[in-house]
Amino acid sequence: MKIENQPTTDTAVTPFEEALGLLQCVLVARRTMINPEGLSWVEYDTLHLLRQHQAMNPSVIGEKLGFTRSKISKILKLLKDKELIQQEAGKYDKREQVTRLSPKGLTFLQRADSSRRDMADIVASKMSPGEIALFTEFCQRTTDLLSAQTRIEY
Repeated sequence: MKIENQPTTDTAVTPFEEALGLLQCVLVARRTMINPEGLSWVEYDTLHLLRQHQAMNPSVIGEKLGFTRSKISKILKLLKDKELIQQEAGKYDKREQVTRLSPKGLTFLQRADSSRRDMADIVASKMSPGEIALFTEFCQRTTDLLSAQTRIEY
C-alpha cells in the first residue's frame, strides 16, 4: 500500500527478480488448476519424491524434504486419508512403515505431468531450438542453485 508518495517496497526490484517472481506466479497458478484435491506444496513434493524413489520410510522422506518426524507423519496421514499413498509394515522392522504411491496418487502425478507437457508445448511452439536449449540449461542451473540452499533433493 502506498502512503503519501512513499514507495510500496523498501528496495528496488530488478527486472530479473520481477521476471522470476512472475514465472513463479504463473507456475503456481497452473499447478493449482490441476489440483482439485487441494494438495499443499509439501504433499505434492512428497508424492513426487515417492514416485522417484518408489517405497520409502517416513524418516527418509522427512530427511529429504527437511521435515521433522512429527511433521512428515502429519503430511503422510493427510496423503493416506486422501488415498494418495499406501503404507505397510517394514520387512525387517514392523514398527517402520514403508510408504509408496497408491494408484490414485500416481493418477494425480500423471495429471500434473500432462499439464507440464502442455506448458512445454506452449513455450516450445514460440521458441527456437536454441532458445529452448538455453532455457532448459538456465532452468536446470536455477534448480541446482536453489536446491543447494534447501534440503529438497529432486
